[in-house]
Amino acid sequence: MTTTATIGTTIASDGFVLDPADRAAILEERAHYPYPQAASIEALKIVQKRHGHVPDGAIPAIAETLGIRVADVEGVATFYSLIFRQPVGRHVILICDSSSCFLTDYEQLRDAFIDHLGIQMGQTTADGRFTLLPVCCLGACDRGPTILIGEELHGPVTPDEIPRLLEAYA
Repeated sequence: MTTTATIGTTIASDGFVLDPADRAAILEERAHYPYPQAASIEALKIVQKRHGHVPDGAIPAIAETLGIRVADVEGVATFYSLIFRQPVGRHVILICDSSSCFLTDYEQLRDAFIDHLGIQMGQTTADGRFTLLPVCCLGACDRGPTILIGEELHGPVTPDEIPRLLEAYA
């Protein structure tokens, strides 16, 4: 359950408060679409940008702001793999495991990242710097194996390049 404070800030029952700037940005996104449900992805990305992930309390706050059902926002949040529902590292490394990347030594690259970072897929380094996740396709099949760090696509990537590549993400 959510309530709306007099200043227009949405507060979820778990104490989550939708930042006023985020609320304004979500309403601005909503204005670009004929149906408010269409702004769900952008609304989730706005919240994720501030918090690093989408906290559970943000779902009803976003729904109320957009004027749609909580289930509609939850469905979008759980469907898209780039919406993180749990805290992640400052830098998320997505390793493409599509058929094309698999054929161009995905497993060797994945294992090298696991060894270099000292974590398994789905985990975050102890310093909170990196989270390592698989992704089904990055759309760069001609450059496999590929990775995405933040919004930067890299490929083809070899295990030898990992230390130099990660230095850029201090």
